[in-house]
Amino acid sequence: MTATKPSPATEDRRQRKARQTRDALATAACDLILEHGPAATTVEAIAERADVTRRTFSRHFAGKEDAALDFVRRDGDRINALLRSRPAGEPPLLAYRRAVREWLADREDPAWHVRPRMRRLLALADTEPELFAAYQRIRVDAQEESIRIVAARLGSDDVRDVRPAAVVDAAAGVLIAALRLWARGGEGDSAAADLAALVEQAYDALTSEAAAATPESTTEE
Repeated sequence: MTATKPSPATEDRRQRKARQTRDALATAACDLILEHGPAATTVEAIAERADVTRRTFSRHFAGKEDAALDFVRRDGDRINALLRSRPAGEPPLLAYRRAVREWLADREDPAWHVRPRMRRLLALADTEPELFAAYQRIRVDAQEESIRIVAARLGSDDVRDVRPAAVVDAAAGVLIAALRLWARGGEGDSAAADLAALVEQAYDALTSEAAAATPESTTEE
């Protein structure tokens, strides 16, 4: 007797349910950490707030910091998906910049920064060691995938060719710089309110400085 294979509709329902549970846990973790601080927030409290078991939490996340910053991982995946879809002939740095621009402009599935209190959470991740460590792990994973995508676009080896890593580290570094400036602005700081504008300014600064630093634009002393 053979087992019945789940239908695509059943798989879709399971995937939606898993995503809903994961989102509920991530939201609960974010809310509790902002309300009580990372040290006073427990996995058990997060699971209770999301109305699931401790075991269910462990199926989705390694820890409370990982859960609270799940939006960073998700949006890193989105940026990489957009990077993959950029035209093949587009220079890698420009492709990354335009992928980030598309992510920030998406109104159907808005980027995480438009959600309530995300600025506070990102600012907290800059000062709380365990949150910072989780943020760095997620960021590095996303950038490693970006490097593989850029290497494929260039038809090169992501291990032996320095170009993919150099492009991604520069492009992602620009985004991180803009995010940190935005997060430190405070909820009422109108000058730092538009993250998309800050990101564009940061990329303009990078390209201007890179152009100024080329050998053709400098003279030997």
